[in-house]
Amino acid sequence: MKKFLVITIVLFSCMSAGAAVRINSAAGWLESAYVEWAPLAGYSDYNVYVRPTNGTYTVLDKQLLRSYSDHFRADALGLPAGTYQLKVVPVANDADVDAQASETAVLTVSAHDRNGFAHFNWNQGVGAYTDNGALKASAVVLYVHKYNAQTITMDVQVEKSNKPMTTCTGIQAIINGYQKGNETRPLDVRIIGLLEANDMDEFGSSSEGLQIKGKNADAVLNITIEGVGNDAVIRGFGFLIRNSKSVEIRNLAIMSCMDDGVSLDTDNSNIWIHHLDVFYGRNKGGDQKKGDGSIDVKSDSKYVTVSYNHLWDTGKSCMCGMKSESGPNYICYHHNWFDHSDSRHPRVRTMSVHVYNNYFDGVAKYCVGSTTASSVFVENNYFNNAHNPMLISMQGTDTKNGADETNSPTFSKENGGIIKAYNNVFAGTSTTPQYYSSTRTVHFDAYQATARNEQVPSTVTAKQGGASYNNFDTNSSVMPAITPDDPNQVPAIVTGDKGAGRMMHSDINFSLANFDPTDYDISSALSNLIVGYTSGLQGIFGTSWNNLPDATSVSSTVTDNTLSFRGNTLYNPTGKMIRIYAISGACVGTTTRETIAVDHLPAGVYIAVSKDGTIRFER
Repeated sequence: MKKFLVITIVLFSCMSAGAAVRINSAAGWLESAYVEWAPLAGYSDYNVYVRPTNGTYTVLDKQLLRSYSDHFRADALGLPAGTYQLKVVPVANDADVDAQASETAVLTVSAHDRNGFAHFNWNQGVGAYTDNGALKASAVVLYVHKYNAQTITMDVQVEKSNKPMTTCTGIQAIINGYQKGNETRPLDVRIIGLLEANDMDEFGSSSEGLQIKGKNADAVLNITIEGVGNDAVIRGFGFLIRNSKSVEIRNLAIMSCMDDGVSLDTDNSNIWIHHLDVFYGRNKGGDQKKGDGSIDVKSDSKYVTVSYNHLWDTGKSCMCGMKSESGPNYICYHHNWFDHSDSRHPRVRTMSVHVYNNYFDGVAKYCVGSTTASSVFVENNYFNNAHNPMLISMQGTDTKNGADETNSPTFSKENGGIIKAYNNVFAGTSTTPQYYSSTRTVHFDAYQATARNEQVPSTVTAKQGGASYNNFDTNSSVMPAITPDDPNQVPAIVTGDKGAGRMMHSDINFSLANFDPTDYDISSALSNLIVGYTSGLQGIFGTSWNNLPDATSVSSTVTDNTLSFRGNTLYNPTGKMIRIYAISGACVGTTTRETIAVDHLPAGVYIAVSKDGTIRFER
């Protein structure tokens, strides 16, 4: 079916010709910065430049410039920590109009927190970026949005280097081209706006969605998938990562995924999942009403960091480990905001896991759970209104101190692991764990260390299975050197502008702060938000989706010869289905009538859309 790009025409409050561009806001974030500005009368094109303070300006890729209902925005990505300025310049006749350009104030850009196992003993940078935040040499950057995800092309070295490159079409097909291991260029996929499942060319995984897969175990791919700005969203699918080394996913929202939001399944290493907003997955009923896993790590995945993610009332949040891992598998969770989520933060089997500086905020079932001979170091976290902060399967709180080993256990009666706890804060109605002591040698939830580097004695063992703690955290050959934040500062850090979730808390204004922390049912308000979410993005410069508005109104534009608009009547002689959308993107009516009176609409700008074309009109 032929596709049409629908661009809303907006009535802007604009500055007069001759004035300089008015910058509305600008700020630095984590290895990026942005600027928003008001349209300038007479101009529909701009260039935006970035420079280190007192350095030389370089122009941003055109696709980093986007239009919204009342402003334009540009984001500069791949900036090493430091101070920068952005400059917005109107363009006329393909030339910069410097006399009407405007610069931002000096903006401070911070470095991403690269603590954790993903970067340990891997100094090449995880994904397409170096450890200082700049793109790797020869990296390929692709800008992907709803109108080009199926048609975007890239010449990929699919076959050996002595063979011609293969032109791959569609974003999944391009990533598939890396699977044979002959393409060595880093790849940075930058997602713009809302990308839905039906916008994709194909899925490498029918059960998960977009698949990133190496040729064999731990194949180096150097792939980053990231969102541009604060409003990049994928809806209706998630990510499956297999046989991959050096993969990064960041600055995205995941809504209504098929199964898991992100699934690290089978022989991955040096994987970094950070600054995601993860919402409900597809409702499968039962214990999967909120979807399955949010971020799952399993099947011999190792050297993984899951950090600065905001999990919104998720159910089975983070599974970590199955039963078949051969190890050693080192996984780290830090500075995540588990926001009224239910369980698995994480739920650990077999693996050695570091859990620090997370904000457990209103957890309904349990936070950290250890089973199947896992070793979990839980330190400097903030537990607020958190039910069962730490559990070991088949003992302690899990079995009501042995009083109920039939109905009470949370972990499917698997053998236990051991949790080492240090310097955690419990606030509100949080349950206090039962710690190992001379009088509690069997039914305990964790071993409470008196010093960070204290080793857990080998005599401390799980009641079921007899596992002991492996003290990985005191072994400098396997444990990164980390200085955790003060746990009392964790809520402010995690919920701050450079904390968990997408850039500066994204474009979604919703809070779970007043939700009942004991309620693990679906929030209808949050569910409705996910289903009804629409992107405010209206155009992308430098693409076919670039019919960007001048700061003048348009009365009507006919793009379908069979449609016409006269006064307050839209003529539709063939009786095609017509939908009328308000400027906000909301559909205000659907009809197949041959004539449509639109005088009942409030004054404003609308789009009438048929299968074959559109009419923009104002009344």
